[in-house]
Amino acid sequence: MKTAMKGLILSGGRGNRLRPLTYTRAKQLIAIAGKPALFYGVEDLVAAGIRDIGVVISPETGDEVRHALGDGSRWGVRFTYLIQRAPLGLADAVRSARAFLQNSPFVMYLGDNLLSGGIAHLITEYRNNSPSAIILVTPVEDPRQFGVVVLNGHGRVARLVEKPVEPPSNLALVGVYLFDPGIHDVIDSLLPSARGEYEITDAIQGLVDRGRAVMVHQVRGWWKDTGRPEDLLEANRLVLSQVSRDVQGHVCDSELVGEVVVEAGARITNSTVRGPAYIGADSVVDESYIGPYTSLGKGTTVYRSEVEYSILLDGAEVRHLPYRLDASLLGVNATADGQRNGVRRHALRLVLGDLSQVLL
Repeated sequence: MKTAMKGLILSGGRGNRLRPLTYTRAKQLIAIAGKPALFYGVEDLVAAGIRDIGVVISPETGDEVRHALGDGSRWGVRFTYLIQRAPLGLADAVRSARAFLQNSPFVMYLGDNLLSGGIAHLITEYRNNSPSAIILVTPVEDPRQFGVVVLNGHGRVARLVEKPVEPPSNLALVGVYLFDPGIHDVIDSLLPSARGEYEITDAIQGLVDRGRAVMVHQVRGWWKDTGRPEDLLEANRLVLSQVSRDVQGHVCDSELVGEVVVEAGARITNSTVRGPAYIGADSVVDESYIGPYTSLGKGTTVYRSEVEYSILLDGAEVRHLPYRLDASLLGVNATADGQRNGVRRHALRLVLGDLSQVLL
């Protein structure tokens, strides 16, 4: 009888590329289309039939992640929280989870990654062929930001390089992996990289060097690493492009065009909302324009303003802006206020951390 597959979600790290938002929150909990990025990974694991999931957390943001996820009962799974004391790399995160994983094969999912198409096909592949690892790759414009995979003439992994200055290919290693328990012995033999981290690319390379079977799949659909503000906005666009119209809140003297989600308790008055867009519960949109690919979190307020291709997190407020807010990201309870004295002429782009205030 085969050992049950486990899940491992990585939700540590400092999120330096998402400052100032990550000064006050875990990067994996920033909402995309009204839902924390971390939840999408959990849902992929659940949909693939995985019920025992380890969550790697950091000392700095671990309590926040625990509070957001709970014990797993809302998804019908069991969470085990595992502390990675310092951000020493993805392979070190696996080492931190060794006692939880034991001799089970597992899917490792980076908590700030979004993937369309699910992962059930990877688990089916593993059960049918029993490789040592299955990795996902996708072509990217700038491979220098990622682990890069080089394939040989037969479509098999030849080598892997972490964030190369001169990329040997354009195939990025996607943040979803499937490993058998043999990966632990390889990780035990690793040395820190030049970055001072234990790299998962080096661990996979170790499997290749040992002659172990490492299977490669191209991403089905799209994948997004949400490590930067522009990535969050693009992920928001991708998720919203798949929503269907669902209006539960109150709409008065307003026009809703296309695929618009309006949660219960939200109020839209004297406004235009062009989808795809998401309006969170208890939000207020009044005398305003909400353009495509915009997400408003719970309890947000947009008054006499225009917002497009942006994310406003819970409790954010936009009032009397003299400019259209475009490609912007406002943290929890952040405020952008035009103070009633502007004439709207140009677009404005902002990235504001939680509780920030900007007066224009």
